[in-house]
Amino acid sequence: MNPITALLVALGVLTAVFVASWGSIIVKLRGDRGAAATPAADARAPTPLAIGVGAVTNFFDTLGIGSFAPTTTLYRVKKTIDDRLIPGTLNIGHTIPTFAEAYIFIDKVAVDPRTLVTMISAATLGAIFGAPVVARLPRPRVQLGMGLALLLVFVFLIWRQIGLPQDGTKTGLTGVEFYVAVGANFVFGALMTIGVGLYAPCLVVVSLLGMNPKAGFPIMMGSCAFLQALGSIPFIRQRSFAPGASVGLSLGGVPAVLVAAFIVKDLPLYWVKWLIAVVVIYTAVMLLRAARRA
Repeated sequence: MNPITALLVALGVLTAVFVASWGSIIVKLRGDRGAAATPAADARAPTPLAIGVGAVTNFFDTLGIGSFAPTTTLYRVKKTIDDRLIPGTLNIGHTIPTFAEAYIFIDKVAVDPRTLVTMISAATLGAIFGAPVVARLPRPRVQLGMGLALLLVFVFLIWRQIGLPQDGTKTGLTGVEFYVAVGANFVFGALMTIGVGLYAPCLVVVSLLGMNPKAGFPIMMGSCAFLQALGSIPFIRQRSFAPGASVGLSLGGVPAVLVAAFIVKDLPLYWVKWLIAVVVIYTAVMLLRAARRA
């Protein structure tokens, strides 16, 4: 079995395990008559707004924008869930749509198997180490961590807009460049658990190291699929997520991924990316202000 096939088989097994684990918790919460008593136990059916957030954010996620920062902003603007629950909700709710993205892009985009598998493994290990810590953090610490991390994402987004080389041709990395990319992806995987997307920083790193940006897509999406599934376990165990909102992200997200990948395929997103950068910096400042008040 070649490495890409083995990776897809492992992704299939992980998908089944994740759906079973998450689904059992949702069913248990729905059977609790007091389920709506706290936000972390409210497993009522997702609202149309929650599904719409999943559809919009995952549509642009498939085109390479990323979903975590826009979702965080929409949640905070509408005040739909507690800030403390945002990291868990993002990691859990966006997992199934990201599975769909990973299947599609790992299968159809050429990338060196060694680079792909190792970078995915590094990001997953980062999330495994980071998730148990974040799941136990109080609200002010979560707000502070998300605010600082979103500032970092803002830097990567601007860098990607004005300074990212677009003419790389490599589909894999070797030597020192390989180890730099693997180490960076470990850090990005850990940051994912605080609610910071991996797409922008990962794409910046692989492009600066000379890879074709298109080859970065299966790395980004494969990394997020594995790390979100495994990194979600502590959030599920600690009930540190909003059940209804997370289901809404998945229900709206999967069809949006399929539309973006097979129908739309590509869009001129230059100004959309600038808008996202503005939204990210605004959300970061609001989170840091909230943390300071707390």
